[in-house]
Amino acid sequence: MVLKQLLGIELPLVQAPMAGIQGSELAASVCNAGALGSLPCASLSPNAMHRELAALKAQTDRPFNVNFFCHAPPPPDAAREAAWRAALAPYYQELGVDLGSIPGDTGRKPFDAAAAHLLAEFKPAVVSFHFGLPAPELLALVKSWGSKVMASATTVAEARWLERHGADIIIAQGVEAGGHRGMFLTDDTTTQIGTFALVPQIVRAVSVPVIAAGGIAEPRGVAAAMALGAAGVQVGTAYLLCPEAKTSPVHRAALKSEDASHTALTNLFTGRPARAIVNRLMRELGPLSDLPPAFPLAAAALQPLRARAEALGRGDFSPLWCGQHRGCKEIPAAALTRQLMA
Repeated sequence: MVLKQLLGIELPLVQAPMAGIQGSELAASVCNAGALGSLPCASLSPNAMHRELAALKAQTDRPFNVNFFCHAPPPPDAAREAAWRAALAPYYQELGVDLGSIPGDTGRKPFDAAAAHLLAEFKPAVVSFHFGLPAPELLALVKSWGSKVMASATTVAEARWLERHGADIIIAQGVEAGGHRGMFLTDDTTTQIGTFALVPQIVRAVSVPVIAAGGIAEPRGVAAAMALGAAGVQVGTAYLLCPEAKTSPVHRAALKSEDASHTALTNLFTGRPARAIVNRLMRELGPLSDLPPAFPLAAAALQPLRARAEALGRGDFSPLWCGQHRGCKEIPAAALTRQLMA
């Protein structure tokens, strides 16, 4: 009840923002079903962000969430970049791809003043952050619009830090979750624990509402999270086969195959740990490795390989994000939302 009143939604469910896999259509469908749809903006250019926000506003009059990253851009490291390209060179040769085709930009930007200025026009009900929180002056600006601030915590220490620094709602992200870990106080993956161990610990440690995330894809999982003190749940992977999602054909095929039962944390695709279906690149170079440059620089050298392989119907070099469950359904997002909250 607390979450519904705080955010103005009917169902205590947040659709996880999934950069590169969804746009406004999925978010709007979830919003119109009574839950909180989310629009990932971390990889959008300013023009694309404005276009997607305008499209979302046109599709729903319900509250929605807009999501950003808060990483510190790393300094260039020529030696590490050279080592990474050398490790990938045999794949480039195999697929006949020119190493000179590597783009200079990954497209992943942290939340900054320019993004805040653009977002001010829309004043979303919720703004969420991954990898910590933005600078205090930017956070204050977001709150001045009346927006509620959500942020991901993967440990109790991160949850306490987020509460101290202004988060209104904390997303307790268990290690089962697909996509990037929200970890920001440590890079030690041994600190990452399961959702149903993490949620009650964070609930006891903070006074703000806690949302459970990771491995939740059916009503029983929702009920279990709420029984442990969560005010709501966040669901991502379950939506990846919905028609409104922009999931690629090779990703959809992997999600529907037995391969989806084997996921692992990997830093190969971006430089930060994230959970994905194990594929060729992960088997041969990882899944966790010292080779990739720091987040988000690792992604650039993989883009041409990914494009060529996907054109051939292969996901060998694609980040096939997926949580530790088999709950994807090929049904409209609104129907899935209602099923989850049945």
